Amino acid sequence: MENKTKVNYGLMLDSRLKELELSGKRPSLLLHACCAPCSSHTLTVLDKYFHIMLYFCNPNIAPEEEYDFRLAELKRLVKEMGLDISIIEEEYYPEPFYELAKGLEDLPERGERCRKCIAYRLRKAGEKAKELGCDYFTTTLTISPHKDCTFINECGGQVQEECGVPYLFSDFKKHDGYKHSIELSRQYNLYRQNYCGCVYSKKAASR
Repeated sequence: MENKTKVNYGLMLDSRLKELELSGKRPSLLLHACCAPCSSHTLTVLDKYFHIMLYFCNPNIAPEEEYDFRLAELKRLVKEMGLDISIIEEEYYPEPFYELAKGLEDLPERGERCRKCIAYRLRKAGEKAKELGCDYFTTTLTISPHKDCTFINECGGQVQEECGVPYLFSDFKKHDGYKHSIELSRQYNLYRQNYCGCVYSKKAASR
């Protein structure tokens, strides 16, 4: 059996940020955001090194009221943190998610449905980064201990080959990132949802 060396994506991020610090450059970054809590720590890490545009594209979130509330919390967080960051929001359009989820409705989080959902959102982020002429794109999703960090980064690497925009590899859980996101959520009194976003994860969380 082939031994696959585990990639340290946190170290890769640290190395890239150090390179940017030494270069004195501050490139543009399209940062896909799933919610305010996951964005909190991530923004404290990246704002020093990039001109950030937050991209809220999450067709998996249901119902629409939940989508609107998570977006409103993200906007409030950016304002209260005093960051000069624009937020690009996609209209609520869940049909693509339900299409990709067909036949996968009963699978658990981190399963094939989750992987297809992440791949869809990363592809949309890559396309938007290319459209806007951004220097990089990435996602806040790697801060979650419930998500497959390796899959997210491998998917981001594939998307960068497709769209031609470099993907910023990351593991935002490193350096107590997830713990810090919880502390920041308390500090800003952020809404912390108890399910990932889709109706299937909500159903699983209620069991």
